[in-house]
Amino acid sequence: MQSLRSLFQPKLLTPRPLSTYVSRIRYLMKLKQDDEACQEALRSGSLLLYHKLAPLLQKNKDSMYQLPCLRTSDVEQVLEKLGRDKQLISEAVLISCTETNEPHFCLDVEQSVMEELCVGVFMDLRKAFFMLRGKDAPLAAKGQALLQWHQTHGYCSATGQPTVRNQSGSQRVCPSSGITYYPQMAPVMIVLVSDGSRCLLARQSSFPPGMYSALAGFCDMGETLEEALRRELAEEVGLEVETLWYSASQHWPFPQSSFMMACHATVNPDKAQVTLDKAELEDARWCSLEEVVAALQIKEPPRNPRVEEPGFWVPPSSAIANQLIQEWASQQQLKGQ
Repeated sequence: MQSLRSLFQPKLLTPRPLSTYVSRIRYLMKLKQDDEACQEALRSGSLLLYHKLAPLLQKNKDSMYQLPCLRTSDVEQVLEKLGRDKQLISEAVLISCTETNEPHFCLDVEQSVMEELCVGVFMDLRKAFFMLRGKDAPLAAKGQALLQWHQTHGYCSATGQPTVRNQSGSQRVCPSSGITYYPQMAPVMIVLVSDGSRCLLARQSSFPPGMYSALAGFCDMGETLEEALRRELAEEVGLEVETLWYSASQHWPFPQSSFMMACHATVNPDKAQVTLDKAELEDARWCSLEEVVAALQIKEPPRNPRVEEPGFWVPPSSAIANQLIQEWASQQQLKGQ
């Protein structure tokens, strides 16, 4: 039999023709609606493995971490080697498919020993999210979010009866009440506030030492994004918004699958006195362009060796807060030209 370790070494695959975006989305829709088609896709597809919701990562030739997509048949061999029923594969959840219509699924496995057999390491997502590059980070986050949702929605909230998932994992149904449940995200607004020449950055006590970020908060029931943004700024820092505009959005896996909607906002510089809500924030400070540019250059949490205090830094490029800060810095630099 082929060496198990050799199964998980990089392979040259026969290229498939590229699909259009529409054909790819319709293929995914078919897999979500047709259990038999999804079962067939799983047999020929790829798996992202997790252990207790920690994704399996491998190092590439440049010693950078990547998210390996393992062939279903290879994972079945590993399960058989460990004495596990390969039918466990049927519990995999559909994540996405590539531009060549290769479906990706995710599966949470019990055995951490699979690290050695799969030539990788299971890494906590909070750490992995900032070490992965390109599309790997959001793909790992989406897989974890789907697996976590299924683990926490095994029962109907109306009847208390067990729910049943379809093959793709795109929904769960209560056979007793007929209620259908779909994976959900909690809406969160994140905003970078400026008074025209400075931007406001804040930190919570749970942040890594020295890290400051844009302000964020969950939307209340019935609120619009604009209403949530104005309320959060009033509550947390005592500021009243004059103008605001939308920037971008991002799925954020922490604490449990949030939908981040990122905005910029301005306040009157004559009314920019911060009154901090200590129950929510540890600190908030107005930062100059020079401070922000210096913080953006830092790739790892710094420390000042003289006083043993953490330096000032901002979230990494994989976080949408970094995009907001980059956009503000670029805008300020253009104004100064």
